[in-house]
Amino acid sequence: MKIITFGEIMLRLATPGHQRFTQVETYCASFGGGEANVAVSLANYGMDTEFVTRLPLNDIGEAAIRELRKHNVGTSHIVRGGDRVGIYFLETGSVARPSKVIYDRAHSSVAEIGPGMIDWEKVLEGAGWFHWTGITPAISEGAAGECLTAVKTARKKGITVSCDLNYRKNLWKWGKKAGEVMPELVSLCDIILGNEEDAEKVFGIKPDSADVTGGRVSASDYESVCRQLMQKFPHAKKVIITLRGSINADHNTWSGVLFDGTTLYEAPLYQITHIVDRVGGGDSFMGGLIYGLNAYPGEDRKALHFAVAASCLKHTIHGDFNLVSTAEVENLMKGDASGRVVR
Repeated sequence: MKIITFGEIMLRLATPGHQRFTQVETYCASFGGGEANVAVSLANYGMDTEFVTRLPLNDIGEAAIRELRKHNVGTSHIVRGGDRVGIYFLETGSVARPSKVIYDRAHSSVAEIGPGMIDWEKVLEGAGWFHWTGITPAISEGAAGECLTAVKTARKKGITVSCDLNYRKNLWKWGKKAGEVMPELVSLCDIILGNEEDAEKVFGIKPDSADVTGGRVSASDYESVCRQLMQKFPHAKKVIITLRGSINADHNTWSGVLFDGTTLYEAPLYQITHIVDRVGGGDSFMGGLIYGLNAYPGEDRKALHFAVAASCLKHTIHGDFNLVSTAEVENLMKGDASGRVVR
């Protein structure tokens, strides 16, 4: 199956180790971004994946494309134009000090995308799945418009559409709020992924009771969120909620639930200690979920378990991309969390 993702890939500038922005003299440069991260995960699992965006015709834009190609992600439908690649700065927290992200992505090439720049009929020809996140329509009115055109085209072609709600309050600055834009987009989706903050901030949907501090997250508390999302978006076939309990910046609990309209499936709870890099964790979950739903048809529980295990492993890897294989994920699913040297 060919999978298409659409969004922005950015230059990521991270402080080394746990240094603060005010301390740093050099930054670690790489690339990342929600939908690109999902594409890389799927390519690592051997799936035919294409990432669509707009990048400037300069060396930084070329470097981003080469990075995607290095991970076997298709780039043939990336359009060139505009002046700059978006940037995000990352300061990795520790213990009681949280991580920080500062965006510098105003007027990026994809933010200034306009109607007709992407031929969605051509891009989606032969595709079986289209994925987007709530970050893309938050970037600009033009990006929101292209995202809607893509989703409508995919629906017309009978392509499965998935979304990660991914609410980012610091990005919605172009004139409309998430609650004004997201409902139409999400109403066209088959698979909806989010967390408790996404559901509340975008749609005003809250769990009956939940406490994400101190690592206390109960999966059963979120069945009401899933049911409310399905009631609001009746086209959805599955709603998935990631469950992150934050004990501190270095120690999180991690799990998830999947609701198919009848049954609530719950994944095992992982204790992720000594976190290396949690940025991209949700994207690695989405990549694992899309793979699992296709690799294990009719086995929603197994697909969910694959997604949670895959994203658990992502927390051990620097950078946005989840550079793990299906075998590594499946070993963790079987309970092998020893970390012993593989010889």
